Amino acid sequence: MIKNIVVICCAVVFFISCKNDTTTKDTDIEEDTVDISADFAKMLDQYYEEGLELNPIQATFAGDNRFNDQFPNPLADETTNKLKAYYTMYKAELETFDDDKLSDREQMSKAILQWECDMNLVGFEYHREYFPIDQMWSINLRIGQLASGASAQPFNTVSDYHNWLKRLNGYLAWMTSAEEKMKEGIEAGYVLPKSLIKKVLPQLKALTTKDLETHLFYSPIKNFPERFSEDDKKQLTDTYSKVIIEKVVPAYKSLHQFMSTAYMKAGRESSGISEIPNGAAFYKHQIKLYTTTNMTADEIHTLGLSEVARIATEMEKIKDQVGFRGDLKSFFDHVRTKKELMPFKEPQQVIDNFNAIHDRMKPHIEKLFDVKPETAFEVRRTEAFREKSASAEYNSGSLDGTRPGIFYTPIPDATKYNVYSDESLFLHEAIPGHHYQISLTQESEELPKFRKTLWYSGYGEGWALYSESLGKELGLYTDPYQYFGMLGAEMHRAIRLVVDTGLHAKGWTREQAIQYSLDNEAESEAGIISEIERYMSNPGQALSYKIGQLKIRELRAKAEKELGDKFDIREFHNKVLETGCVPMALLENKIDNWIADSK
Repeated sequence: MIKNIVVICCAVVFFISCKNDTTTKDTDIEEDTVDISADFAKMLDQYYEEGLELNPIQATFAGDNRFNDQFPNPLADETTNKLKAYYTMYKAELETFDDDKLSDREQMSKAILQWECDMNLVGFEYHREYFPIDQMWSINLRIGQLASGASAQPFNTVSDYHNWLKRLNGYLAWMTSAEEKMKEGIEAGYVLPKSLIKKVLPQLKALTTKDLETHLFYSPIKNFPERFSEDDKKQLTDTYSKVIIEKVVPAYKSLHQFMSTAYMKAGRESSGISEIPNGAAFYKHQIKLYTTTNMTADEIHTLGLSEVARIATEMEKIKDQVGFRGDLKSFFDHVRTKKELMPFKEPQQVIDNFNAIHDRMKPHIEKLFDVKPETAFEVRRTEAFREKSASAEYNSGSLDGTRPGIFYTPIPDATKYNVYSDESLFLHEAIPGHHYQISLTQESEELPKFRKTLWYSGYGEGWALYSESLGKELGLYTDPYQYFGMLGAEMHRAIRLVVDTGLHAKGWTREQAIQYSLDNEAESEAGIISEIERYMSNPGQALSYKIGQLKIRELRAKAEKELGDKFDIREFHNKVLETGCVPMALLENKIDNWIADSK
């Protein structure tokens, strides 16, 4: 008995000793984990902060006003070297963090930052600096938005007005560098197609006017805050007038002169990027950059042909439903020219129509989304200086939500504006498309700062195109022409898979791509030409929409099948949106884990 008691007591003592040892070890492990998490979070914050200093325009659009007077020249060797050092340093820093000691969320942030560093470092190899200007994507167009005083650059105080003048000096230095880089590009064989140069020229020409009242850069002077003193108004008016006449106008005249003569003469007759040095490798990089997949151009081209055929079958059903007699191509012409689908006389009527679409869907939104952004939202007309070559687009609100998200729509001629695709367009650019996806990311309290302003086109545009398919669930597409508009928008993205790869990997001409689009969709010829030239200026970007949409659809179908009655569409949307923008493989892994955990 005594022996047994001793044994028991010893056993208890041993257990207590082991427990104490384990507790100590567990505590050490927990402390190590906390320390590593703190170090990892600090590293991510440093990456974000240094990134804002290197890209102050992005900081301004994010609502961070600390760098509003800065414009480091992205074409200068000094800036390029800083960026290379930045990505190289953080790529090495990431290697010091062991995945096993990071949480799932931290592991995703690590994988994303690894992707960022790798893709940006590889991108320097392809000499994008030789293409500093195009008709749609280049920094001069973004600067034009800021100069208008109606975008992200604030003009609320006298200091704001002076900040813009300082930033403008940096931009004018960039304009000089742009001309120099294009001259280098001519010598090295990197030059835009002539058709794109032609579209840039009127954008530059519009800003050579000496009529201050109509000059875009004079707009802030016409909209002084009421609290400004008369002395401040006079001083700023005089300064802005002098800068515009003596610096801005001459800079635009010089660039216009160069691009309309020497650069136009050197312009390419070819359409695809494969015609420049190392063009095939560059396009492969662009495919990976924009789709965030390892798909090949051939795979994407084949997928595009398949999707075009599938969607055409659905379009035939709508053609029959509305009683149209004739083939599908004739129906496209019918839709393009149907007077009832062009009911407006004034641009404001187009804006009002989009707001009415929003009102119709509001009662249904909670069926699909139980988390909605706080950031406000507006619809605006695209600025006149870029309207003729612009597509509809979304500009995000500020990180703090004080500046609204804005859906810009070009309305060059309201009497020719066709409404047949407006419902799908609103779902894509606005709600629940880009506005929900971007605003919820920016408002997240879980994501590190650097992930709140990331953009992966495969995810972001994939989500927006997926959002178009939600129209019937949101009370829209009751008009067969509007549903045809949705099919038309999806067809448009399927066609992109064919023509983008055709242009840049299969030797297609601009004219071939235009004709293929005319044969397979109802967009106007002018709109199609603008779109094809868009693909020519930014190879691969157009692929992201359909690739991302198909992956999100695939993930939804998989979740519906495997979860059955447990599937909640609102929870699925939460899971997709809460990550922010991520490469598609990371999103797929997240949804697979959610499905497994939900069973």
